Amino acid sequence: MTTIPQATPSDASGSYYVIVDVEIRDLERYRTYMEKVRPALEEAGGRYLVRGGAHKIYEGDWEPARLVLLEFPSRDAWESFYHGPAYEGIKAIRDEVSTARLVGVEGVPPAF
Repeated sequence: MTTIPQATPSDASGSYYVIVDVEIRDLERYRTYMEKVRPALEEAGGRYLVRGGAHKIYEGDWEPARLVLLEFPSRDAWESFYHGPAYEGIKAIRDEVSTARLVGVEGVPPAF
């Protein structure tokens, strides 16, 4: 049996990626969330790599509504943002008007 190599915390590139699958129930209120979240996210060192563009399913039964891909300099940077006071009130808006699934993953080391 072949083992698939995985990045570990000690050899990860430092980048941390968060994949978000979000279903929006109230687009107008969600726009308020989007206006407020971007500056807070950038202040925490994060940036958007994908923000709701067209997507196509190639395999499986996952049917995401809207995909967002975020990049942070580290897992700590993401978690400080996500659990921090700046995002707390903004997240409350998102929770009122949408349903989301989030998963985070370590980046691949540069020499991988």
